[in-house]
Amino acid sequence: MGFKLFLLLEKFLMILPGSLRKGFFSFLAFLAYYISPRYRNVAFQNLDFAFNNTLSEEEKIKITKYSFKNLLLNFLHLMEVKYMTKEELRKKVTFINVEAVKKVQAEGRSIVYVTPHYSAWELAGVANTLAVGKMTAVYKKMKNENFERWMLDSREIFGNESLEKSNVIKPLIKLMRNTGATVLVIDSAMSRGEGIEVEFMGKRTMQTPTPAYLSRKLNSAIIPSLVTTDDEENYTVEFFDEIIVEKTDDDKADILKATQAQADWMTKIITDKPKFWFWIHRRWKGEYPEIYKRKS
Repeated sequence: MGFKLFLLLEKFLMILPGSLRKGFFSFLAFLAYYISPRYRNVAFQNLDFAFNNTLSEEEKIKITKYSFKNLLLNFLHLMEVKYMTKEELRKKVTFINVEAVKKVQAEGRSIVYVTPHYSAWELAGVANTLAVGKMTAVYKKMKNENFERWMLDSREIFGNESLEKSNVIKPLIKLMRNTGATVLVIDSAMSRGEGIEVEFMGKRTMQTPTPAYLSRKLNSAIIPSLVTTDDEENYTVEFFDEIIVEKTDDDKADILKATQAQADWMTKIITDKPKFWFWIHRRWKGEYPEIYKRKS
């Protein structure tokens, strides 16, 4: 019943002009900021921790409010993209350094795109297909199967595919051996059993070694990718040059070095423009659980 009502709301919202839809979701984000003290505090705690208590209260509030807004805008993008043509989507998104991808494709190598939860990550995931071809995204299973299917339908609208993260390594290896492409979001919290320890935002933390593992094993190229916007209407996706994974006699050291390079890349972009990152998740809950017990 709840999902059917949601679909009715979607149909109603898609009748409205885009500015009204955006206004509606922006208002929801405004409400969420004030009625969600738990997640608001998580953002403050993350910002204090990552920036060593150097941000002013005004800066923290501004970044946190935008983090709520950005989350809702990503949800809006998932809704809107199903009603877009490829031509309409192309007009919204500009691509930079596609040559880095084309070079790898010309070599007949598979690609692991790595990206954080940053700006319009959902829109970028769909739009990238138009510039560099199909990608297979890894996702975490949702409790509600209807909403999960709705989300995947949006992500796959122009040809992308999806793999649920449980026991995903073998399917990824098969994909990479067939010169496919996957996209992995690499900034989520991980347990010690899942990740390897790197330094991210100046703090030790666990991060997935999967991109480096696939690259070293199968000669896949690791291509970082990032989306940004100045006006929340037009977006720019930038592909960065390949992160090289060395092949020495020490495979663990090679994988660690390449994984740290990915963490360094994320640290720089988040430090330069922190408002676009997803601050309302407990990124350091495994390594520093005490920071989430503080009152902000």
